[in-house]
Amino acid sequence: AISLEQFLLFFANRGNTVLEQLSREDIEAFVEDMQDRGSKLTTVNTRLRNVYAFIRFLIIEYKVFGWELMERKIKLKLPDRLPRAIDPQHLEQLLGAIDDCRDRALIMLLLRSGMRIGELLNCKLEDIDLNEQKILIYQSDKTSVGRAVYYSTDAQQALLAWLRVRHARRQYLFYGQKDKPLCYEAARGIFQRCLQKADLQYSGYSLHCLRHTFATHLLDGGADLRAVQELLGHADVATTQRYTHVSRERLAAAYR
Repeated sequence: AISLEQFLLFFANRGNTVLEQLSREDIEAFVEDMQDRGSKLTTVNTRLRNVYAFIRFLIIEYKVFGWELMERKIKLKLPDRLPRAIDPQHLEQLLGAIDDCRDRALIMLLLRSGMRIGELLNCKLEDIDLNEQKILIYQSDKTSVGRAVYYSTDAQQALLAWLRVRHARRQYLFYGQKDKPLCYEAARGIFQRCLQKADLQYSGYSLHCLRHTFATHLLDGGADLRAVQELLGHADVATTQRYTHVSRERLAAAYR
């Protein structure tokens, strides 16, 4: 309703008196006006969808316009969201607030290996090579190995602490009920509780930010883009390249 009120008011202020006068130029001008007012692209696109839904209704029910107004519809392309890494100070706060050994192992492995949360939750004990600090990730639809990831010494310490107290007969590294893997919602709840303990509950960080942080740290350290692509399991290097936009330290070093 708000979208239509704004549009019809704008339409009338342009000197129009009847809806039959509506043209593509009016819609374009409405978009330009919203942008001039500083509206977000998501808001502009929402308003546009509502306006086009209104126009479609008028065409079908009252035949006010022809279908040409619905051709070549205006839509603004949203920019790709850049991956968000956790701020170094916030990361220190987060890690300092984790007091449960299972929770620490879960978060440290995500942070230091770059695994997707689903990959880690499906990880079984037999997939872990403690000597090489390596985890094998199997493809979901095949029996072959998809890729191998490696993790750091501090993640190894967290993992060993968890292995000492976890139920020895459970096959999944992080398990739920009846020897099923821990579900995503439970893992998300663990992360949210840790954020709250660290006074970061309003930071907007998600579990996936741990993977983004891993990739950013690698690039900041000078890792090869193709190597990062392999570790993250990206099919297209263009996906990995998005992290170069957030790797500020590396960019500044390259400039210097």
